[in-house]
Amino acid sequence: MSQAAGLHRASLDKLHDLDAALELMYYGWRGMTLQADAYLAKQGLSRPHHRILYVVARRPDIAIGALIEILGISKQALNRPLNLLLERKLLTAKRSPEQHRSKLLRLTAAGQKVEQTASGHERKVMREAFDLVGAPGAAAWMAVMGTIADNT
Repeated sequence: MSQAAGLHRASLDKLHDLDAALELMYYGWRGMTLQADAYLAKQGLSRPHHRILYVVARRPDIAIGALIEILGISKQALNRPLNLLLERKLLTAKRSPEQHRSKLLRLTAAGQKVEQTASGHERKVMREAFDLVGAPGAAAWMAVMGTIADNT
């Protein structure tokens, strides 16, 4: 973690007893995605592109409607980043044999490389943090984040 991130966190007034936890969420996210986002920016991509690649890597031949549901975004919000990924040939889209109006998405080899590299940066940060806090700390983090994720 950079010194600047810690200084920003320390300089904020706490207006509620949970503010420190909220700040750790904000700055923790930034710390985890910093290298991945820098890599993506060099590719002319950003966080929304990575989220799409991440899901499609784990659900090859996913329908666009299912992708929208998993990401929790609108069709309009998906349109621009999805089109860029298709134009850059990081994804392919083919018609579903069962439902001709539906397109199925799959990563290309180039898309796999981008997704693996960006996610690899994030996994490295997570692995280092989990190694530092040990198994009980990692399990506690997973429990807290799982509970928060279920709040949707």
